[in-house]
Amino acid sequence: MKKVLVTGCLGQIGSELVERLRNDLGVENVIATDIRKPEGNPTVENGIFETLDVMDYEAMKTLASKYEVDTLIHLAALLSAVAEAKPQLGWELNMGGLVNALEVAREFNLKFFTPSSIGAFGPNTPKDNTPQDTIQRPTTMYGVTKVSGELLCDYYHTKFGVDTRGVRFPGLISYKTLPGGGTTDYAVDIYYEAIKKGSYSSFIGEGTYMDMMYMPDAIDAIVKLLNADPEKLVHRNAFNISAMAFEPEQIKESIQKVFPDFTMTYDVDPVRQGIANSWPNSIDSTCAKNEWGFAPKYDLDAMTRDMIEKLSEKL
Repeated sequence: MKKVLVTGCLGQIGSELVERLRNDLGVENVIATDIRKPEGNPTVENGIFETLDVMDYEAMKTLASKYEVDTLIHLAALLSAVAEAKPQLGWELNMGGLVNALEVAREFNLKFFTPSSIGAFGPNTPKDNTPQDTIQRPTTMYGVTKVSGELLCDYYHTKFGVDTRGVRFPGLISYKTLPGGGTTDYAVDIYYEAIKKGSYSSFIGEGTYMDMMYMPDAIDAIVKLLNADPEKLVHRNAFNISAMAFEPEQIKESIQKVFPDFTMTYDVDPVRQGIANSWPNSIDSTCAKNEWGFAPKYDLDAMTRDMIEKLSEKL
């Protein structure tokens, strides 16, 4: 990985990944792209940025050729709650954009990464310590596109030899970028509200366990997987990864260790709650650990301390 094209770079993952890659590879070796170009955004202003609609194959192909990249990181997608509200658009963007990106990777022989999600699992998947290889019958459009994407990446590897790689991300928590319409977003919102108001109303119900990860660990995972020895990758795509699994009361208690007066109530959103109920409580990351050394650094309390410190400065 020497020169990288990133799609969807202004999202929660992309904003922090681009910053990391610019530091690792040099500003001139990271081509950040998104469908919009907001003024004053550091991802836009601090390096090479190109406007790109991932539904435009020719435009993506032109950028890959122009900058002579060797790696394509495809992040552009609609997240779970948004895709469920707009299922046709969710399918068209998530699958159409992925096909275009895989075709560009095939044509230029690029190393390729795209994330899957715990949303690729469904209500029939084993809930606890969910295996790497298990039944996947999701009941959301987001989940359907993620399972389809996993299979498509496997196909492009076996059929065309494309060096495809990917992980199933859990909920991602970050202080740098606001949430973008995901079911796990409550675990980001709660920190903002703890600092601003001292209270939070959760749209996810008590007792609902979901896997989570702090963004620094997620960025490390992407970079480590892209740099991993391909001969050791048995699965290649859709590795289970997770750093922690908790329910709303536990994140409340973690925040109360810093802010003892913090309070939380519940106003459950039936759509996002229904999505959360279809996902695992906890997943098994053993294959990622064994095949490419996945090793998260943050647990819940360490993440809480860092989130509150960084958000207090920001807000």
